[in-house]
Amino acid sequence: MAKSIRSKWKRKMRAEKRKKNAPKELARLQSILKINGDVQMDEVKEIATVVPAEKVKEKKTQDEGSKMDMDTKRNQKTLLDQHGQYPVWMNPRQRKKLKRKRVKGKNKSKVPKGLAW
Repeated sequence: MAKSIRSKWKRKMRAEKRKKNAPKELARLQSILKINGDVQMDEVKEIATVVPAEKVKEKKTQDEGSKMDMDTKRNQKTLLDQHGQYPVWMNPRQRKKLKRKRVKGKNKSKVPKGLAW
């Protein structure tokens, strides 16, 4: 929802701030763990490292080929799954609209309204 110029600018500045502060945060984390002494630094180096953005993007593009099969049994036209449930992200107004479309074709056998003599 937040697509205004102001929010885009704030998001951009927060990302730059994260980039700028990442080495400081890593150093602080490592110094805290050195003080405690009960954790091996080799283990921490695997967990807390600053990774360049290029490596993350490469990994993301490689992982796109393997797709999770959670929504494989969902009808693309009606968005209903095998149990007749809509997706979690869909709001009630959209559900109602799709239901009206779906039920519209089934009501052709009804008797027309009016006086029955």
